[in-house]
Amino acid sequence: MTATATTEGIKISVRVKFEGFSSYEKKYVFSYQIYIENNSNITVQLMRRHWFISDSNGAKREVEGAGVVGEQPILEPSQMHYYTSWCPLETEIGMMKGTFLMEKEDGSTFKVVVPEFQMLVPHRMN
Repeated sequence: MTATATTEGIKISVRVKFEGFSSYEKKYVFSYQIYIENNSNITVQLMRRHWFISDSNGAKREVEGAGVVGEQPILEPSQMHYYTSWCPLETEIGMMKGTFLMEKEDGSTFKVVVPEFQMLVPHRMN
């Protein structure tokens, strides 16, 4: 399943995969791929990320920081950037959503919505 959202011509698509249960950490581990497509007519740079993460037990986390996986990619019009990251959960079901702070060439910034996506252990979908 792919979650998609577009803000000011910047399209964000997310794909999620369950990687397994870590008995050492007692966590359910999910990877996710984020695809960022610049469908606008301006060059932008991804400066910051802001995530909201929830487990089905009610636990909530917030993660904020510079760039994504150590990068602050620059996307010219029609360019795409993608990366893979991961998220551990205490439960078999959870969700993430957030924003990316983008900077235009003139120095102005705007937030791009990262659509809410669910993380589900496969047997929970039946």
